[in-house]
Amino acid sequence: MTRVYQGPSIHDFEANSLVGDVYHVAPGDTLYSIAFRANLDVRTLANYNSLDEPYTIFPGQELRLRSKSVQSVSSATSPKPRQDVASVENKEYVEKKRKQKVTRVEPEVDAKPAAVVQPQVPKRPVERFPESNALAWQWPTTNQVIRDFSTAAAGNKGLDFGGTKGTPVYAAAAGKVVYSGNALKGYGNLIILKHNDDYITAYAHNDRLLIKEQQWVSAGDKIAEMGNTDADRVKLHFEIRFRGKSVNPRHYLPRGSQ
Repeated sequence: MTRVYQGPSIHDFEANSLVGDVYHVAPGDTLYSIAFRANLDVRTLANYNSLDEPYTIFPGQELRLRSKSVQSVSSATSPKPRQDVASVENKEYVEKKRKQKVTRVEPEVDAKPAAVVQPQVPKRPVERFPESNALAWQWPTTNQVIRDFSTAAAGNKGLDFGGTKGTPVYAAAAGKVVYSGNALKGYGNLIILKHNDDYITAYAHNDRLLIKEQQWVSAGDKIAEMGNTDADRVKLHFEIRFRGKSVNPRHYLPRGSQ
């Protein structure tokens, strides 16, 4: 008698495969990779879990994948004490600031040199996320499409490009690397770029990843080399997500190239 395997399969790690109320962070996860699998906008997922940028998470951490209203009453009431503590801390902070301002009123002459600190502000990273209407999209490779986007439930949620191992993969638009690794089974060596609060792009099955997380890239920068990691052939699987949902890349990429 043969036994049927009932454990996790490759599909348990694909996009839209996280369907429970909670998820426990695994090594190599980022909030973007979890949102990618749960088909959620990363801001929505962060809001569910009261996380602020840069969205730091750690292995074993429990994350909510649904809104608090959908979960149990006990989980819905848990944030209240945190809000009370935060409000108390804010009041204490404001009082301290007021006292500091009072002590700084006397040496008004010394207040002028403080203006010297202000020129340091522009020294922060110049890179900025472009507005959605200012994004200049381009094709991630010059190779031909071998599988198109599908709206079917189990259809392809992006474009697949054929190629040979080592074929250059380019950033489809300017942005920041929010994931670079291979923790998402079914995607192989994967790169996820954030272009702004609305759009991200994903580049899967690469042989080599040439960029690291938190790195900024320009449209057309070489970010990877095509491969066949977690795939049956050498190819690039490319996706564009709008607020966490897969959209047809052809609606954004320049026409006439494919």
